[in-house]
Amino acid sequence: MIASFGEITDPNEIAIYAGLVTSVFAFSEFTTGVMWGRISDKYGRKPVLIMGLIGTMLSMLIFGFAKSLPVALLARAVGGALNGNIGVIQTTVAELVTEKEHQPRAYAVMPLVWCIGSIAGPILGGLLTEPTTNYPSIFPPGGILSVYPFLLPNLVSASILVVGITIGILFLEETHEVLREKPDVGIIAGRKLVAFFKWGEIRDSKYEGPNGYSSLSSSPSNESQGLLGENDLDEGYETFAPVNLVGSTRMASKKPPPAIKAFTAPVIHLIISYGILAYHTMGFEQLFPVFLFTPRADEPPHHLFKFVGGFGLTAHEIGTILAIQGVIAVTAQFLFFPPIVQYFGSLNVYRFCMFTYPIGYIIIPYLDFLPKAYSMAGVYFVIVIKILMSVHSYPCNAILLANASPSFLVLGAINGVAASTASIFRAFGPTITGIIYAKGLDLGMVGLAWWVNGGVCILGGLQALWMTANMFDVQHPEVESGEIDEETVDQIATEVQIAHAGVGGTEGFVDEYQIVRKAAEDEIEHHQQELATSYRTSRS
Repeated sequence: MIASFGEITDPNEIAIYAGLVTSVFAFSEFTTGVMWGRISDKYGRKPVLIMGLIGTMLSMLIFGFAKSLPVALLARAVGGALNGNIGVIQTTVAELVTEKEHQPRAYAVMPLVWCIGSIAGPILGGLLTEPTTNYPSIFPPGGILSVYPFLLPNLVSASILVVGITIGILFLEETHEVLREKPDVGIIAGRKLVAFFKWGEIRDSKYEGPNGYSSLSSSPSNESQGLLGENDLDEGYETFAPVNLVGSTRMASKKPPPAIKAFTAPVIHLIISYGILAYHTMGFEQLFPVFLFTPRADEPPHHLFKFVGGFGLTAHEIGTILAIQGVIAVTAQFLFFPPIVQYFGSLNVYRFCMFTYPIGYIIIPYLDFLPKAYSMAGVYFVIVIKILMSVHSYPCNAILLANASPSFLVLGAINGVAASTASIFRAFGPTITGIIYAKGLDLGMVGLAWWVNGGVCILGGLQALWMTANMFDVQHPEVESGEIDEETVDQIATEVQIAHAGVGGTEGFVDEYQIVRKAAEDEIEHHQQELATSYRTSRS
């Protein structure tokens, strides 16, 4: 696409501009990441997630109509600025699953979905790009798709996003500790829609909020629907388990820690490590297709460091490789990640990945030494190393960050800062690696950018060694404490009203007060029953 703009005369500079397009998105995401995290702490996770989908849809429409590099950069900037989903999704998963034994399976869901998208995306892009040239019988030349040859795949992606936005509005439930008790017009409409078409039935809840809205936290344990499949769950596990809500109500009664106290040493270590991880993995994602596209050298390499030449593959062949990469990632994420992390622990797996990543980066340029008959086998060997490390390192970082957070009430802000840090590394990483790659070609060293990337990864591994297991065994006093009284109940309702001042008026305050008060009373009763049961068991 960048080459089609006709603004680049030197083919060696394509890597620079491809990195720039990627960097603009990441830099825009960096400028707004913290803001979206704070907004999700105040107004809920659901609005931010839906806004991210809307921003991505708008970005794709602009990108499809791009006929010049500045318009393409504008499209990517819009998408990055309006997309705060990465940190908020990680916060949402942390709020859904607080039991550490269930974290590996839960945190594998988001990368798994991402991998599925990485399969469908390259396939759609490769098949639907330039449709009037590839499918003239279906898309006759001379129409809008001839003027904008990259519009069709972006239109299809935007249509898929419309479906996602609709599903999110109607069926995505809020996970914020306090705000999930508020009535949700979208959820009410979705449940009525389901009931109307008789696709299911609306289950009774323990108590109902205003307008008949059933609170998630009040659902009986045997009627709650977990994040994972029923066959994968231990008995009694559910997405919003009552035992966790006892702690949730107490957490809601506490004021969030000051921002400076939220960023403890373990949190800062993980955020820095996340940035380093984002830098070198994004460098791979940007360099690898360019390396595969780089024409083969006229003669085989003879020097250990000074040699040039890639694989000279076409865009269709590269798209196929990327799609296969996604299939491998889905398989690895589903089969390997949960049992490996449960057995070895998140920190040990994370350290292993950070030290194993460089192997793939260092050997990539030397694939040019292989006979042509074995070169593609070498490509897939490198892809397997990269995928196995990627599907383990990112979710492990998210698990460790959630466990290191001093309070769930500031987890949105922490994940926002982490996402912004990763975004700034993603912003400059592809551009820097693209410049180094182009300079390496000028110097006759196609591997220069890869070796620099490997060195950065080694630094990340050394930084991970500073982390210790006790850093991620944070106990929250507000969760562990067994005390909750009338004043606490009043404070919960007051804080809900303060967070939404001017939105619902006096009537909203009364509704929210009754919802949260009832939730607190139910949780007190539930906790007392647990204590009584535990006492009788110990006596017997």
